[in-house]
Amino acid sequence: MSAIGFATPAVLAALLALPAIWWLLRITPPKPEREVFPPFRILAQLMKREETPAQSPWWLTALRILLAAAVILAMAGPVLNPRQASLSPDGPLVLVVDNSWAAANDWEERVSAARDLLEEAESENRPVALVLTAEDKPDATPVDASTARTRLLAARPRPVMAQRTDLPQRIRAGLDGTAPGTLAFITDGIGTEAGDRTLETLTTLKPAEFRLLSGDSTAALAITSVRNVADGVEVQAARLDTGRIADLPLVAYDRQGRAIAGDRLQFVPGASQARAVLKAPLEIRNDFARIALGDRLNAGTVHLLDEGAKRRRVALIGGDAADAERPLLSSIYYIRRALSPFADISESRSVGIEPALKELLSLRPSAIVMADVGKVPAAAVKPLSDYIESGGTLIRFAGPQLAAAGKDDPFATVPLREGERRFGGVLSWSEPQAVAAFPETGPFAGLARAEDVKVRRQVLAEPSPELAGQTIASLADGTPFVTMRQKGRGQIVLFHVSAETSWSDLPLSGHFVEMLRALVQMARAPVGRPEADGKVALLPPWRLLAADGALSAETASARPLNPAKDLSRMADLNHPPGLYGTEDGFVAHNLLPEGAKLSPLDPGPGAAPWLKRLPVTGPQPANMVPAFIGAAIVLLLLDGLAMLWINGGLRLPRKAAASLLLPLALGLALGLTPAHTRADDAKPGDDVLLKRLDTTHLAYVLTGEKEVDDVSRMGLYGLTQFLTFRTALEPGEPEGVDIARDELSVFPLIYWPVSASAPMPSADAISRIGAYMRSGGTVLFDTRDQSEQAFGGNGVATANGERLREILADLDIPPLEPVPRGHVLTRSFYLLSQFPGRYADSPLWVEAGQGTDKTSEAAPVSADGVTPIMITANDLAGAWAIDEMGNPQLPTVPPDENQREFAYRAGVNIMMYMLTGNYKGDQVHVPALLERLGN
Repeated sequence: MSAIGFATPAVLAALLALPAIWWLLRITPPKPEREVFPPFRILAQLMKREETPAQSPWWLTALRILLAAAVILAMAGPVLNPRQASLSPDGPLVLVVDNSWAAANDWEERVSAARDLLEEAESENRPVALVLTAEDKPDATPVDASTARTRLLAARPRPVMAQRTDLPQRIRAGLDGTAPGTLAFITDGIGTEAGDRTLETLTTLKPAEFRLLSGDSTAALAITSVRNVADGVEVQAARLDTGRIADLPLVAYDRQGRAIAGDRLQFVPGASQARAVLKAPLEIRNDFARIALGDRLNAGTVHLLDEGAKRRRVALIGGDAADAERPLLSSIYYIRRALSPFADISESRSVGIEPALKELLSLRPSAIVMADVGKVPAAAVKPLSDYIESGGTLIRFAGPQLAAAGKDDPFATVPLREGERRFGGVLSWSEPQAVAAFPETGPFAGLARAEDVKVRRQVLAEPSPELAGQTIASLADGTPFVTMRQKGRGQIVLFHVSAETSWSDLPLSGHFVEMLRALVQMARAPVGRPEADGKVALLPPWRLLAADGALSAETASARPLNPAKDLSRMADLNHPPGLYGTEDGFVAHNLLPEGAKLSPLDPGPGAAPWLKRLPVTGPQPANMVPAFIGAAIVLLLLDGLAMLWINGGLRLPRKAAASLLLPLALGLALGLTPAHTRADDAKPGDDVLLKRLDTTHLAYVLTGEKEVDDVSRMGLYGLTQFLTFRTALEPGEPEGVDIARDELSVFPLIYWPVSASAPMPSADAISRIGAYMRSGGTVLFDTRDQSEQAFGGNGVATANGERLREILADLDIPPLEPVPRGHVLTRSFYLLSQFPGRYADSPLWVEAGQGTDKTSEAAPVSADGVTPIMITANDLAGAWAIDEMGNPQLPTVPPDENQREFAYRAGVNIMMYMLTGNYKGDQVHVPALLERLGN
């Protein structure tokens, strides 16, 4: 690609005339100098030795030649870094675009590169086959360039890997045997699997030209696994670019979107994987909701966490009947003491293993700990097996009952010998055995060796080829100390010693706590409740992760997830990354499965000769016409100054000076004079006003107190989302308004959270509120104190109530009453009898019936039957407030999600009442209302 091109290259032929122009300018003498006749001046110049030259000076000629060349070049339309028409004429343009998660950060640059190709194809009237690799069954049928451009602009990055398995077959079917002219592949550079041969298979289409446009490979970065370790949360990540060092921020966020922990993750040169540990106390780690890596977030660098990363619920079952008078002899006493600091303990009050298991399984614990339980009753075998296979963890401790249970135990980790091995017995040691160092892999990796633990008795495992792989801790003589077996998505762990002190010193050591803690942190609650036939229930999508790393409530494109199968797979279009389940319980499905790697696209030996590698963001064309015109103007001014100097040393007659200064003054005036001002021209703040006029916005008064204003903002945001999902109204983002300065008339309703500790509004601000109410607006005052004395009561008002009275003292307020039965507010959208918020005891005060004696002539007049003022103390915004993930920020009082639902419905009715007035009061709605009431 040349550095400079021309829009009209034919004009450059005029440059051939430059030698003729040089010759003409060279032989043309300067204009003779005119002198006024005064005789004495003529006599004074008789002795002048220099005469007027017969030819122009060489430098003046060169200056004019440059001027002519600048004008010719400007007329030719010079362009810096022009786009050259280089599409192959041998067939249609095939444009393959990876719109995967890795393209999210530079998507606009990719679209720009694709649009350049489409514009070139449109100028040549060439058909285009556009294929987006992250779409479901992409269509490769050629269309015109305009249609392809429309599809391209409507496309968005998807939070999944590119799907290229059958890409050549789809293109071949779409082209119906026609060979491509130019095949342009705008790729994310990531192979869908190790040794991805997509580029080599695309060459089988035999394109006349094959272009590979790749973006910034440093954006191909993803978190591959997150797991709890002894002192924190271990995060592993993979990248595509391995040629340099990378030091990236690693941040953990809670469900409210607040950063609560952080560290750095560093890739060394040549490494494609790296790990870091977010160290934080257990209580803080339990609040982790998502972990983000780097500054450019996408679906790969954001890792969602579910209840599996939270504080665990552990169920305890003991096989003995030790009573409360002998707690130290109880088989679960030491287990309870060890787990209590970091787990929620649940124990059954039922007598017998079967009823205890039934009761505890209904709690869906992360782990079940059995201490010296022999055979599990037959009726409890299937429920316990389903629990483990769906992801639960069973931790067992040996004891006399388990040692005598025999070999047919479905919940044994390894085949066991009958009886136990003990110091002084038939199968005896010469001395009690110590515990060997823990393996470097497994749940106990990183724990110090338990040198102070001595084992006196144990249950022995039958030798088998699989025994070594199932042993996660051993004694000094090599016999298994703790074994583990996978069962479905869960696992069974067996301590070959008892949970009390008769068999070993383990329960008395700190290692007992650390080992149990490691096992419980490894466990997670089973996902999905088993159906009647034992199958795991499917989980509906609740919140999905977009390609840019943000959670969205848009779940229509996803299918329910089978946690037993889909969680171990890579996210796809049917099951995109996100949270599946409900607010009460969900599982996190992330982009990549645990331990995944990022592999580059391998061109292979067959594709290498065909490829022309180009960057997505190459040099952009720049119009050079203004630069050449500017140069011509400068040369013209220099030519004029030169002529002035030659003809008189810049001493001009008055008329000549005026004729020269006039165009200079006009040019200067045009350059410096501001544009003409009109009465309808934009004024400061008009852009904000137009935005608010274009879309309905909910507004709240800025009190100056950050906590109050944050709750108001998130509360109106929650109501906005509810209105969008439940009604045809789609409001914009909530707006905070300063009642002393902002324009209020564009808002149908303003929410005012009254706070006694906030600064008292000025008299001018209150007068502006009065004018707003008189012009048809409504203010919803909320004292947020659950007091019936907020307004209209005879008792002692609260501090917020007193502040409200101070505000209303300077306003003309009509008589008020609690919303009466049959008021339009009770049926504007939902049928309601009360208007609760976080609290439910305060009434909602509105303007009393029209025509009362107390109505002041200066009081605000209701517009279309709409009250200009509403007053409550129920803290409506507190009930509506949600965080960025859609979770409630504040609890209701008392805790009741039905109350929150009715609070949202109250907000909907208030907004519909504000926008439609007394429309629902018309008699035409009575039959429909009666029918709903009857149902």
